[in-house]
Amino acid sequence: MASSNRPNEQAHQELYEAGMQVRRKVMGDEYVDNQLKKGVSDFMKPMQELTTEVAWGTIWTRPGLEPKQRSLINIALLASQGKAEELAGHVRGAIGNGATEVEIRETLLQAAVYCGIPTGMASFRIAEEALKKMKAEEVHA
Repeated sequence: MASSNRPNEQAHQELYEAGMQVRRKVMGDEYVDNQLKKGVSDFMKPMQELTTEVAWGTIWTRPGLEPKQRSLINIALLASQGKAEELAGHVRGAIGNGATEVEIRETLLQAAVYCGIPTGMASFRIAEEALKKMKAEEVHA
């Protein structure tokens, strides 16, 4: 993380480092490296730092929910917003966090009822493709 003149820089750095560790564990090095490559410009870098520090370092490290629960919540939220790339990544992350295909399917069915059938259909297609790709890579779901 780049140095700045922010107060409590050490605290920010610690959250960033904790976030990067969780982010890589959940999403995998390849996914994270790809996202970071997209965020190397002076314009994008602060967004990547914020995402890593706040979402991954502050929220994902909190007690109260297990990583699998957080993954399933993210799947529902990303499905509801139609965020295909992030949804596919979080399907993979959910499997890594111990979620089953049935739990992912049921999460998407729940989201479909509350977000709309077209959103549900699109989300199912994205999730199915991510699961097929994992199986082809011999990452068992």
